[in-house]
Amino acid sequence: MIFPFTALVNQEEMKTALILNVIDPSIGGLLIMGEKGTGKSTAVRALAELLPELEAVRDCPFTCDADATLCSDCRDMLAQQGHLHRETRKMRMVELPLGVTEDRLVGTLDIEHAIRHGEKRFEPGILADANRNFLYVDEVNLLEDHIVDLLLDSAAMGVNTVEREGISFTHPARFMLVGTMNPEEGDLRPQLLDRFGLCVSVTSLRDKKQRVEILKRKLLFDADPEAFHAAWAANQEMLAAMIIAARESVGAIPVDDAVLDKIVTITSALSLDGHRADIVMMKAARAMAAYRGLSAIGSEEIRDASWLALRHRLKRLPFEDAGAERDKVTAALAQV
Repeated sequence: MIFPFTALVNQEEMKTALILNVIDPSIGGLLIMGEKGTGKSTAVRALAELLPELEAVRDCPFTCDADATLCSDCRDMLAQQGHLHRETRKMRMVELPLGVTEDRLVGTLDIEHAIRHGEKRFEPGILADANRNFLYVDEVNLLEDHIVDLLLDSAAMGVNTVEREGISFTHPARFMLVGTMNPEEGDLRPQLLDRFGLCVSVTSLRDKKQRVEILKRKLLFDADPEAFHAAWAANQEMLAAMIIAARESVGAIPVDDAVLDKIVTITSALSLDGHRADIVMMKAARAMAAYRGLSAIGSEEIRDASWLALRHRLKRLPFEDAGAERDKVTAALAQV
């Protein structure tokens, strides 16, 4: 069994950022900066387990949604049969290995099938497994740049197109990208940092009571996972209901001129490059309002979303302390 999401101690900022991406996947994923052993992968697995099952085309390796973008095989099947059979599947977390090759990531020609049967067939890659799931990339800053580029391009477009060795194949690649990195081991290029929608920083908990609580919950979970899940079932169901309700209502929350003016006031004060920060802040604030059960975006939602959307986009001067980033955002927020 997977450790319950609601049983995770603290790390509220990380959990909230993950939930916002579930409510509105177009936010663009999450980059988690910080130490190992702070529950990052556990949180992603637990959230995937918490969410309701997906409806997908039966036996499709790409988990195609029958009512949305289809892969080449499902399109052919629909054209031939006039309908698609459906099944339900549990969401899951797909991990990207650090030494992954381009062929393994995007897919390639199935050599074994070609040799045995004398015909070309597409062999799905990791992006196929990740469609409509979480794609977890540990130490994303240590991946080769061209792999990161492919990954982020697919995440932005929502489609993976492979044309090689006489094969032309297209399949949906809409996944929730979660990357982790330890800044002490190297940085991502600013262009790549900007492609992640939100960013949080996690550290080990320093409070003694919280650290003791982590140990207690881990002992109880290891001793009897079923009983532990039963004890947290009500919390899990409540959170799942909140997320489902937020996903259904987020599109109906208005984004009026007053909200847009506040967002642009913040981003203009920080002299950010491009407009992606504005767009992400708008979507994150709207998802935050939906998560909180509100019918409109307030100043508090804009403030809470701003730090998640801006932390990794701020320009730091040479020799400037990292703590100055929060001061810059705080000063910008004071204007709204």
